[in-house]
Amino acid sequence: MTHLDCFHCGEPADGEPPITLELDGTTHHFCCQGCKAVCQTIHSEGLTGFYDFRTEPAVTPKQLTNAEVNRLRELDHPLVQESFVAPVKGAQEAQLLIGGITCAACIWLLENHMKQQTGVVSFSVNHTTQRARLVWSQDQAPLSDLLIAIHELGYTARPYQADEAEQALKAEHRSMLIRVAIAGIGSFQSMMLAFPLYFELVNDLSPEFVSFFRWFSLLVATPVVLYSAAPFFRNARRDIQSRHLTMDVPVAIAIGLAYLASAWVTIVGGDEVYFESVCMFTFFLLLGRYIEVQARYRAGLTGNALAGFQPTVATLVSGDDTDIVPAHQIRPGDIVRVRPGETLPVDGEIVRGESTLNEAALTGEYLPETRYPGDTVHAGSVNGENPLDVRVVKAGAQTRLSGILRVLDRVQSEKPQVAMMADRMAGKFVGRVLILAPVVWIGWWLAGADNAFDITLSVLVVTCPCALSLATPTAITSATVRLRRLGFLPTRGHTLESMNTIDTVVFDKTGTLTRGELSLTGVDIVGSMDETTCLKLAAGLEKYSEHPIARVFNRRDTAAVENVENHVGGGLSGQLGERPLFIGHRGFVQQHVSTPAPSAEPRQGMEIWLASDREWLACFRLDDQPRADARAAIRALQDAGIRTLLLSGDRSGHVEQVAGMLGIDEAIGQASPEEKLAVLQKLESEGRHIMMVGDGLNDLPSMAGAGISVAMGTAADLTQLKADAVLLNGQLLQLVEALKTSRQTRRIIRQNLWWALAYNVCALPLAAAGMVPPWLAAIGMSLSSLVVVLNALRLGKAPAQPHQDNPPVGAQALS
Repeated sequence: MTHLDCFHCGEPADGEPPITLELDGTTHHFCCQGCKAVCQTIHSEGLTGFYDFRTEPAVTPKQLTNAEVNRLRELDHPLVQESFVAPVKGAQEAQLLIGGITCAACIWLLENHMKQQTGVVSFSVNHTTQRARLVWSQDQAPLSDLLIAIHELGYTARPYQADEAEQALKAEHRSMLIRVAIAGIGSFQSMMLAFPLYFELVNDLSPEFVSFFRWFSLLVATPVVLYSAAPFFRNARRDIQSRHLTMDVPVAIAIGLAYLASAWVTIVGGDEVYFESVCMFTFFLLLGRYIEVQARYRAGLTGNALAGFQPTVATLVSGDDTDIVPAHQIRPGDIVRVRPGETLPVDGEIVRGESTLNEAALTGEYLPETRYPGDTVHAGSVNGENPLDVRVVKAGAQTRLSGILRVLDRVQSEKPQVAMMADRMAGKFVGRVLILAPVVWIGWWLAGADNAFDITLSVLVVTCPCALSLATPTAITSATVRLRRLGFLPTRGHTLESMNTIDTVVFDKTGTLTRGELSLTGVDIVGSMDETTCLKLAAGLEKYSEHPIARVFNRRDTAAVENVENHVGGGLSGQLGERPLFIGHRGFVQQHVSTPAPSAEPRQGMEIWLASDREWLACFRLDDQPRADARAAIRALQDAGIRTLLLSGDRSGHVEQVAGMLGIDEAIGQASPEEKLAVLQKLESEGRHIMMVGDGLNDLPSMAGAGISVAMGTAADLTQLKADAVLLNGQLLQLVEALKTSRQTRRIIRQNLWWALAYNVCALPLAAAGMVPPWLAAIGMSLSSLVVVLNALRLGKAPAQPHQDNPPVGAQALS
C-alpha cells in the first residue's frame, strides 16, 4: 500500500475512508478533517502561496472545544483586556503571543489571513519573538472572534506576558549556545583527526588508518551538519522558494557540498575530505551569529525587564482596610498603597505620604526623586522610603510604561534605509557569487587542476556576505539600547539614522528650555515682618488654594491661618488670630489695605503681594525658571557646531531675556503655530537640517515640519505620539548625547560596510586563485563577521554622565 502524507501538516494520511480534496485539478490527501478545512480556507482566501513558500510542515489544527472557546470569549471582558489592550487612534491594540509558527511562510499566511477578517486594521508578527501586534475596531468585531480565526488555522494566540516571552527568548538563546558548543567540539575533534591526514604523505600512513580517520571524522561531522548547521539549510530553502537571496544560500551550499563530497570519498574512496572545514566553517559562523544574537538577547531582556517593573498585584485601600488584588482589576479612581521597596503598579497621583522614587525604568535617571502629595507618579517607579497612597489614573496597558514598551516594539520592527540598503547589497552579492562559483570550478577543471573542488568551496565560503548583513542590525540595536538608558526614546525606525545630519536645533521655551512651572525667584520685604514669617503666612493662606500659584508655597512651613476665603480672580483672605491677612495681585490687595501701595521697580515675572489690613508686608516674585542643564546643553550643542534657535509664542521681551541667559544664537518671540512652521520652512530652504524640541500641542505643526521632532517627557500624549523621539527625563544634555550616539552609529556602520566590502573584494581573487584552502576561508569569513559585530557592540557601552553646571532638576516622567 502506498504511504501518503497529509498535504497540510505532513502527518500520515492513511485513514479509511481517505480524506481528500481536489484543488486546481490535483487531488490532495489529508490526515484529518481539520487539515482539510484549513486548506479549504487558505484556498478560498487566495493564499495558496503559503504552500509554495513554507519550509516546514504546518501544525496540525485541532477543533476548539466549548471550554476553549469560552476561555477565548473571556478575553472580551474589559477588565481582562486592561492588562494587554490599549486604545490607539479610534481602534484597539492588543499584544499577542502566537504559538505554532514553524517558518516565515506561517507569518505570511497569518498576516494575510487576518487582514481579511472584519474589523482588523493591521496585524503583524515578529518572527524572532513570535509576538503579534493586532489593531482592530471593537465596534466591528470582538477580540475573541479574531483569536478564533487564528486558532482555526492551527495556530494559537494568547495575551502577551513578559515572563512567557522572556522564557521563550532564553530558550532560543540556550538552543543557539548548544549549536555553537556542538560545532566547537566537532571542530576540535575533526582538526585532531585531520592532522594525520595532512601529513599522510610524510608519515606514509597505511590505508587502514586513513580509512579509520575518515570514518571517525564523518561520525564527528554528521551532528554538526544535521543539528548545528540545520538553520542554514532551512533558511536557504526558504530564500530560494521566496526568490530572495541571503547569505544563508552560499553557506548552505558550501556546507552541503563539502559534507556530501567528503562522505562520498569516505565511502567510495578518493583523495580529499573536508570534514574539518565543514565543522570549522559552521562553528565560526555560528559564533559570529551567537555574538549578534547575544546583543539582541540583551536588548530583548531590557524590554522584558521594563515590563517586569510592572507588578502583577497591588494593595487596594478601602477605608481603613487593605486587600491584595490582581493589578488588572485596579480601576481609575481606586486608591492603592505602595510600601517602601515596592514598585508602583499604576499611573496616578499621590494622595497621602511623601517619599523618594527611583524612576530609572522610565526616565533613565538613576538618582531618586522626592515626590509629595499632589505629584504625578508612574508605573515602574520603585518606592524608596515611606508608604504612599496613590489615586489611580491609568492602569494595565494604559500606563506610560506600557506605552514605552509598545514604542520599543515598533522601533525594533521598523528597518532603517541603511539596513535595507545593506540587505540589497548582500542579496546582489550572493547572486553574483552563485554565478561565479561554478565558473571558477569549470575554469580550474578545464585547466586540469586536481583541487578544483577545493578552490570552488573556498570561493563559496570566503565570499559569504555575513559581515555585510551584520553591519547595520547590531549597530542599530546597540545604539537603541544605549539611547533608552539615556532617557531618550526613539519612536520611529528612521530617527537614529536621520539624527546624524542635524545642524540646527530649534527649541520651544515654556516647558522645554524652562521647567514649565512657576517658582519663587525673589522676596521683597516692605513691612515690619521678616522674610521667614512672611513666607509662613503666605504658605498658610495658599494651602487652601488649588491655583498653580499655590504650588510655589505648598512645601513650606505654614502659619496657623484660619477662615481662609478664595476670591476668584483676585487672591485669598484669612486671619492670623484677630489680624486679617490678604494675598494676591496688587489690585486685589490694595482694596483691603488702608495704606497706599509701596512703589516697586518693574521686573520680569509675576508679582504676588502679602498684606494685613493695616500694612503691606511683602512682594513675592514668581517666574518660570530655565532648566538646570539648559545653559550647559546649549553650550555643548554650539561647541559641536550646531546652531540653536529659540522659537516661542511668548512675548518677545521675555523670549529674548531667556535666550540671553542661556546663550542661544537667535530668538523669535510672539510666533503663532503657523509662523513657527514658516520659520522652519525658511531654514530648510537654506539647506538646514532641523531638530525641533517642544512640549505643547501648539508645537505640533512646527514639529511636523522639522526633520526630527523631539517631545519632552512632560508633553501632552498627542505631542508624544506625533514626535520622532521622546526625552523621557527632561534632561536637555541628553539631546547632545543622543546626537553624538547617532553620529557614532553612522561612523560604525560605515566602518562595518567598508570593512565587509574590502574583505570580500580582497578575499575573492585570492580564493579564486587557489591560494586560500577551505579551512582558512572559514576562519577568514568568521573573523570578518566577528570584527563587524564587536565593532558594533562598542555602541552599547553606557556613556559617562554628562557634566552639568548645576545638579539636575527632577523631571516628571511621561505623563
